[in-house]
Amino acid sequence: MTRPATHVLRLLRWGRILARHGALRGIEQDPNTPAQVQRLCRIARLVTFQPRTPDYAGAFQAIGPAAIKLGQTLATRPDIVGEEAAHNLLSLQDSLPPVPFAAIRREIENSFARPLESLFASIEEEPVGAASIAQVHRAVTTDGRTVAVKVLRPGIREKFAEDIQTYEWAAAHLEALGGEAARLRPRLVIANFKRWTLRELDLRREAASASELAERMASTEGYRVPGVDWDRTNGRVMTIEWIDGIKISETDALRAAGHDLPALGEHLVLTFLRQAISLGYFHADMHQGNLFVQPDGTIAAIDFGIMGRIDRRARLWLAEILYGLTTGNYRRVAEIHFEAQYVPSYHSVDEFATALRAVGEPTRGRPVSELSVGQMLDSLFAITREFDMQTQPHLLLLQKTMVMVEGLATQLNPQINMWDVAAPYVREWIRDELGPEAALAERLRKDTETLLRLPDLVRRIEEKFPPKGGAPEAPPLPVVELVWERRREGKGWLGYAAAALSGAALLWLGAATGVIAF
Repeated sequence: MTRPATHVLRLLRWGRILARHGALRGIEQDPNTPAQVQRLCRIARLVTFQPRTPDYAGAFQAIGPAAIKLGQTLATRPDIVGEEAAHNLLSLQDSLPPVPFAAIRREIENSFARPLESLFASIEEEPVGAASIAQVHRAVTTDGRTVAVKVLRPGIREKFAEDIQTYEWAAAHLEALGGEAARLRPRLVIANFKRWTLRELDLRREAASASELAERMASTEGYRVPGVDWDRTNGRVMTIEWIDGIKISETDALRAAGHDLPALGEHLVLTFLRQAISLGYFHADMHQGNLFVQPDGTIAAIDFGIMGRIDRRARLWLAEILYGLTTGNYRRVAEIHFEAQYVPSYHSVDEFATALRAVGEPTRGRPVSELSVGQMLDSLFAITREFDMQTQPHLLLLQKTMVMVEGLATQLNPQINMWDVAAPYVREWIRDELGPEAALAERLRKDTETLLRLPDLVRRIEEKFPPKGGAPEAPPLPVVELVWERRREGKGWLGYAAAALSGAALLWLGAATGVIAF
């Protein structure tokens, strides 16, 4: 088990990097930041030169692979990091210098216990992409198929495990401070982040995700998922069909190739809605490097390390919320928040509806180019504070993906109106799912299933699992012993404090004299 002193030293080292990029200023000045955190920020930035404009993305990039992934997660949380930081983090590029091919060859051969030549007739040593977790090489299989080979960086699993332990330790101490820090549920944020990254670190899971999405989207025209080569895939290596096409962000090339950009933007939004609303299973990393347009206009997706799931009940609520916002039915949107138990019942539905109207009305009917998404999100988060609405981590991936899709759709068509594109699809889905025929079919199905169960078994299940709100049950969180608990129990608090202060002093002196460069 990692000692508290180790966590403190890591946090101080990361804090120094954040300070040198000016990334602590906003946290320190935010009135919602706990006083203890503000003091730590002041300590971390001692004897550092802070640029006038903070570079949050550069700071997370400099800290390392796990921080890059964490930064991408925090880009969807302006309520935690602030609007300016969240906007800057959206530009965070998940890229690092590539690992030498000799190390990649060893990873492939060790994971398969076979020579590389028995798997691939040829493989390009220069990667086509090098991200924080893995890098991708183009290759030709021994049976002549062109494929993309994704290989984990050596030692990346161990590095992530170390950093996430410190994130968990820091989040537990932050949440224990209470107030706004507790409402934002940082421990649950890190728990979800850990679960998502562990999936990315097992390439068999990514391959399975690609296979599942391809199966679910098979009937959707104009959308493609590359096939998986399971014979050349394991936990550390994934081999999939090579995709040729133009990156969806290269608008000039798309226009030169004769593609209808406004139609592409609308198609992108609708394929995302089909995944999220109809299927409840969506590609949650739809940035510009992971989507290609093929000659016939088909949108092809790659990189399935991050996938999102939403159960049927939450999808029904989400669809009604989206439709209510597009039609101005704020009363219904407010009722859904209370039905889902997102907002505590001691608040007023009518007051919440009025607050939603104050945010929704200025945005309805306008193209994305005329909207300030940052201001809208800031207003929404202000409402959540006022009405004691806790963060819903199960919707974070959806929010992040919606921001990505909106950005890409706007590049393709600056005049696109997301509400106008979404409303007909959502309205039709709600009619199919909540209309009288659907309600009758659902009732018959449920009644038949109930009759087939033994009454006593049903009662025991209902007693053990009572109906809950829209947020799924939180996953088990790791037990983290708080440093002030060690102090009360006499478990060596002074030793840890001395180690932390000594480490801080050494870091400060090293930075001041130029001996240590972080």
